[in-house]
Amino acid sequence: MGVLVSVNVGRARETAHSDVGVTGIDKRPVTGPVPVRAPGPRGAGGSGLAGDTVCDLRFHGGDEQAVYAYAREDLDWWSRRLGRPLANGTFGDNLTTSGVPVTDAVIGERWRIGTAVLQVCSMRIPCRTFAGWLDEHGWMKTFTEQARPGAYLRVLVPGEIRAGDEVAVTDRPAHGVTAGVVFRALTREPALLPELLRADELDERHRGSARNRLGRVAST
Repeated sequence: MGVLVSVNVGRARETAHSDVGVTGIDKRPVTGPVPVRAPGPRGAGGSGLAGDTVCDLRFHGGDEQAVYAYAREDLDWWSRRLGRPLANGTFGDNLTTSGVPVTDAVIGERWRIGTAVLQVCSMRIPCRTFAGWLDEHGWMKTFTEQARPGAYLRVLVPGEIRAGDEVAVTDRPAHGVTAGVVFRALTREPALLPELLRADELDERHRGSARNRLGRVAST
């Protein structure tokens, strides 16, 4: 069982590294309880943390990327590698955790935090906005090589969360496909793509990508 170190939300700020000219990647810790919203009617994409801004809805946010979690342990690892402090939320993480192996979380496992229940369903692929925000030379390549992507979660049960809450894994599928495996399959290790089709709870966009890529290989 882990703990929620901080809850982080972002406000829109201007950037030259996004096609829409603004970004919500600048997440800052907040105090007190934060409501976690469930999807709207017919999955309208309104789920996530109250007060959190998502600017480029083509690639970010939505019900399958409602909440982004990253481990404090991984932020500390990156801090040592980059030689600078990294505050909670620096990677655009809504939830900074401790004692939770986020990248090794199994797709479909359920987390109870406060009165909310979340489900691991995806992982982060680095984008131009993320690279511009970190301002590290070759960041997208470096982040991809190290394969510490964190995890996206969908909201199963709305509720309230706050820093200090326990993070309890209440259910874990037996297929064993982790957020890290999905990341590696879609980036540098395509031999892992068949594994993704065993995870029914995986974001359908990634399952579809895996099916399409495997289909192209089979047709050659």
